[in-house]
Amino acid sequence: MIGMMKRLLFVLFFPGALAFSQDLSAVHTVYLLPMAHGLDQYLANRLTNEHVYQVVTDPKRADAIFTDGVGKAFEAKLSDLLPDPEPVSAPANPPAKDEAAPSGPPSLISGSVNKLTNPDSTFRQAKGTVFLVDPKTHQVLWSVYQPLKDSGSSQMDRTASDIVSRLKRDVKPK
Repeated sequence: MIGMMKRLLFVLFFPGALAFSQDLSAVHTVYLLPMAHGLDQYLANRLTNEHVYQVVTDPKRADAIFTDGVGKAFEAKLSDLLPDPEPVSAPANPPAKDEAAPSGPPSLISGSVNKLTNPDSTFRQAKGTVFLVDPKTHQVLWSVYQPLKDSGSSQMDRTASDIVSRLKRDVKPK
């Protein structure tokens, strides 16, 4: 019975594993966003030295982007780095000002002042997780949780080495 369940789980999850490895196999160049304690610099060093991916300094040339946080802040940074080409259109004529409208300060009832914005995502607060994201689809291709024990340089290098070792195993499954 247990053997049968294992086979069923394997059959159910194996196609997902194939799709997962195909996404990673399409990645050749990566861009690293700044990370906590300079982890991006240690990752760039390890990725380059171990010939896992080519690290590029221009995000437009990257197949994927490494980040230590996803959510609104990440989406905004991605929009700044890789703006969507929008068609240029003629500016609309401003509406004519209604002469009868009062010209005093905005009313509190109108809702034009003191508007609350949505709070930032809590994903940014999850320390120790590194994500590899497709910049075109914004899909997380790979992630790992590797918390830092401290922010010393030897610990940072060891953490980067552990992350890259895990990535290498996932890129080239046996």
